Amino acid sequence: MEAAEKNLTSRRTVLGLVVAAGVLVGLASVFYFDVIVDRGSEWLSGVGPEFFLFVLGGFIAQMIDGSLGMAYGVSASTFLMSFGVPPAAASASVHTAEIFTSGASGLSHLRLQNVNKKLFRSLLLPGIAGAVTGAYLLSSFEEYNYILKPIVATYTLVLGVIIVRKAIRKHQPKTKTKNIPALATFGGFMDSIGGGGWGPIVASTLIAKGRNPRYTIGSVNLAEFFISSASSITFFATIGVGYIHIIVGLILGGLVAAPIAAQLTRKLPVKKIMIIVGVVVILVSVRLIVKAFLS
Repeated sequence: MEAAEKNLTSRRTVLGLVVAAGVLVGLASVFYFDVIVDRGSEWLSGVGPEFFLFVLGGFIAQMIDGSLGMAYGVSASTFLMSFGVPPAAASASVHTAEIFTSGASGLSHLRLQNVNKKLFRSLLLPGIAGAVTGAYLLSSFEEYNYILKPIVATYTLVLGVIIVRKAIRKHQPKTKTKNIPALATFGGFMDSIGGGGWGPIVASTLIAKGRNPRYTIGSVNLAEFFISSASSITFFATIGVGYIHIIVGLILGGLVAAPIAAQLTRKLPVKKIMIIVGVVVILVSVRLIVKAFLS
């Protein structure tokens, strides 16, 4: 009985944090209301066939992320940059979409009791601090996109290798994970810089240390909602609101996929999917690097 009450209190606390973050995002939306309306009008008059590609991209990326606890950002960002979207704009679009997709995914994991409350609390504030710092630095150097794009592509290439390596490594016994806040800070920072990496860095490290994949994936997904909110607000404040058609497409696709992915967490052939995702990310990243040096 006591355990049930404790669990209910923890869930109410997390839901309260979700509501608080939603209020902050709402306030940011009110502040930029005129800009959002203008951009929305432009978007409605200019929706083309590519919009449905962004919906599909959002669906696939969220299916991967909700099932594996990683790779939404890196999958979506490499996709956007391959269409010529600048690194800062790609990261801003992905993180704005992730406010909705990771929120839906995190609440689904919370409802299915896939969240370790202690781990979630250890990830939350350090991850937010890292995300805000990374978003501010990336937006400050936006005029150097021609330099940033191959650098970010190299980073996503490394993430692809990490994903494949994690998939083929043999199971390791659980060891005590030291300095989780530092890991969360680094993961949040690199996530903002590269448009993705929170899952591959944080979830991969924790699972590699032997932590239960189910609770690690659920906790990392729920924390990602707050990381994305902090990163998006920072981007809005520094580079403004843009690429509405990309954001809406990613959101729609992701919202459809989130509850499905949460249900499939324990059923999918995780290693095979991780290898496929990792290889795709590697190939797209190599293409971006080669294209950057040849142009």
